[in-house]
Amino acid sequence: MANNKVDVTRSSDLDEATVMCAEPHSCSAVHHHGEQDTVVYAAKGHGSIVFDGGKQRKDLSPGDFAIIPAYTEHQEMNQSDEDVEWVITRAGRKPITVNLQGWSNTSS
Repeated sequence: MANNKVDVTRSSDLDEATVMCAEPHSCSAVHHHGEQDTVVYAAKGHGSIVFDGGKQRKDLSPGDFAIIPAYTEHQEMNQSDEDVEWVITRAGRKPITVNLQGWSNTSS
């Protein structure tokens, strides 16, 4: 078997990754991530992503994934009594977060 070395970190634009920790009964501001798609992996706890002007919600349990397309307005919520930890990755060289005053009048 040939030993072909590949530098994965230089062959992808997926350079931004964070661990988001949400305390019980907390939520983020309504926001989007500009041109960046977001991939969420639920590592601990039970949280939700609210979107579509607050009309829809995706509940995440440990082991679940969610994909949030670029420019999609959303809000992370933890309505449980336990901490939530999500591993979040985005395509792009630096993170983009655009906090909003609330939901826009159009659906995302």
